[in-house]
Amino acid sequence: MAFQKAVKGTALIGGGAIATVFGLSQFSQHRNKHGALVQVQAAEAVPARKEHLPTREQQLAALQSGAEFDVLVIGGGATGCGCALDAATRGLKTALLERDDFSSGTSSRSTKLIHGGVRYLQKAIMRLDFEQYRMVKEALEERAHLLQSAPHLSGALPIMLPIYKWWQLPYYWIGIKLYDLVAGRQCLKSSYVLTKSRALELFPMLRRDKLVGAIVYYDGQHNDARMNLAIALTAARYGAATANYTEVRHLLKCSDTGRVCGVRCRDVLTGKEFDVRAKCVINATGPFTDSVRKMDDQEVPNICQPSAGVHIVMPGYYSPDNMGLLDPATSDGRVIFFLPWEKMTIAGTTDSPTDVTAHPIPTEEDINFILCEVRNYLGPDVEVRRGDVLAAWSGIRPLVTNPDSKDTQSLSRNHVVTISDSGLITIAGGKWTTYRAMARDTIDAAVREHNLEAGSCRTMGLQLEGAQDWSPTLYIRLVQDYGLESEVAQHLASTYGDKAFEVAKIAQVTGKRWPIVGKRLVSEFPYIEAEVVYGVKEYACTAVDIISRRTRLAFLNVQAADEALPRIVDIMAKELNWSEQKKKEELETAKTFLYYEMGYKVKTDQLTDSSEISLVPADIERYKKRFRMFDKDKKGFITILDVQRVLQSISVQMDENTLHEILNEVDLNKNGQVELNEFLQLMSAIQKGRVSGSRLAVLMKSAEENLRRQAIPVDRSGGGL
Repeated sequence: MAFQKAVKGTALIGGGAIATVFGLSQFSQHRNKHGALVQVQAAEAVPARKEHLPTREQQLAALQSGAEFDVLVIGGGATGCGCALDAATRGLKTALLERDDFSSGTSSRSTKLIHGGVRYLQKAIMRLDFEQYRMVKEALEERAHLLQSAPHLSGALPIMLPIYKWWQLPYYWIGIKLYDLVAGRQCLKSSYVLTKSRALELFPMLRRDKLVGAIVYYDGQHNDARMNLAIALTAARYGAATANYTEVRHLLKCSDTGRVCGVRCRDVLTGKEFDVRAKCVINATGPFTDSVRKMDDQEVPNICQPSAGVHIVMPGYYSPDNMGLLDPATSDGRVIFFLPWEKMTIAGTTDSPTDVTAHPIPTEEDINFILCEVRNYLGPDVEVRRGDVLAAWSGIRPLVTNPDSKDTQSLSRNHVVTISDSGLITIAGGKWTTYRAMARDTIDAAVREHNLEAGSCRTMGLQLEGAQDWSPTLYIRLVQDYGLESEVAQHLASTYGDKAFEVAKIAQVTGKRWPIVGKRLVSEFPYIEAEVVYGVKEYACTAVDIISRRTRLAFLNVQAADEALPRIVDIMAKELNWSEQKKKEELETAKTFLYYEMGYKVKTDQLTDSSEISLVPADIERYKKRFRMFDKDKKGFITILDVQRVLQSISVQMDENTLHEILNEVDLNKNGQVELNEFLQLMSAIQKGRVSGSRLAVLMKSAEENLRRQAIPVDRSGGGL
């Protein structure tokens, strides 16, 4: 009864605010309606799409041909690739250069949401900030476009906002309903209120103490790195000469006018340098915006203020399969999302000042902050363990100040397009969701500034790579036609769209009754070996490209990615003709990437040679006894041979490479053996929840139980005289 009264009161309180925003929404829709129609009509005049994707070698040849491009984009993130796609579809001769891989920076390290920004709408209303409102309105319109342009890579996600105080119910209900209203016709699904019992039914992990109810609203979710890649591949199919691992060394300027007229660049993989001429150069380098601006003018002030956001990935059982969670007010005022993603759970993000770097590293402090906030919302029966963090990463947000604004100290949450005296165009700020609108505004500015012959934007309604013939049931044909596992088929369909058939065609025969084709890289994830081969066709040049951006293995489980690396390197070596030395370098580089950038270091730091052993005497004795079952010779350490001997005695077979990996996880001083002290540190860390999923601990416990069952005394077995 009290719940119903609160809901009725909420409706009355919110009426005035909703009416106000409704007026703004109608005005904005009326103003944008004509422009949208023009864009949809213009999309009909898009140039023909290439059936065959050019190779990287062909793209480099086009860049080195000496021909002048209309537009040259620096940066292969979402915005840069969006600019290349926008320019190419207008019929402009387009080039794009990226010094690393497509989406190697911020664009692959997001919260994976396609959203308008609930908190920005709150600020817009509280501060009567029309600019903030316009940003949310535009983002919601772009959210709808992004979901339609690549439906295989994205979808709507319900997000729950738990309510623990009665007064919060009307407050948040009004805000969420305004969010729906601002979206207008582009609203994904209408938000709704849940009773306490219904909220716990949908999200049983929630803390039930003092829970009043919940509000559920809808936003979009996507596979960010694959989405970025889809934009880059689509641009290439429309004729853009796109090249990853091609670094810009400096800008070229006309001697008579001083205007920027191209770049000097270097193929990172071969070291070869060459010039690329262009009428217009666009700087779309995200956090590295100022470094390119200073290539143009050393005296120009910085406009980018980088902010680091850390995310962690936990097992899927921490959240329902299709329901996210929003903590709108953490202990320090941040917003934390807790979302299902790729059958795992992603939590984040933090927000702290940082230096600009190509290799941001997640810190233990940020990881523990996220875990602490997660604990606040989950029930006491769900133990949130540090050891359950399977991966962690840091992404750098390129927040900017507008150099053309009177108040240059205030950060702009919207994007900023600037043009230097020499004609360099810079696009900075903004968010993933609005990449298309950012690209549109940038190319519009390029056309005006450099008198380029091109029409209006043609990307509204344009489908990205893999979307054209995709359908929700496409995976069934993959199962029926190729004999793939259902889970693998669903993964391929949702990753490659209609290009999944090309991956299935090159999948290896398993030699089993079922599945017929599709050898997995690791058993617990649906990634198959054929994806490595296909990834090379998608311009993957390194093992890191495969584990982090062609597949998402590194973002889901660093240990699984580490285990898959040797096989990935072997497959790539055949495709790219790598030498043995090159294979070793790739393996080492990828392991370094996992160790520092994907959280492996902070994970292994939970078990160090200085770890404190905090076990009671009875536990120490119990674990020593377990250890001695393997250390029969009383050496004080165990090796692979000791483990093999015990496993053979209980009829368990395990290959030597796997055993080496298992011992290496615990071998702190990397001497090829596990000492008693290291084993006790492991068991102590497991008890504290700092380490979980240790294969050695599980293996030794299982072996101990098997040996006990074998050693049943004769008098208890019913035998003897």
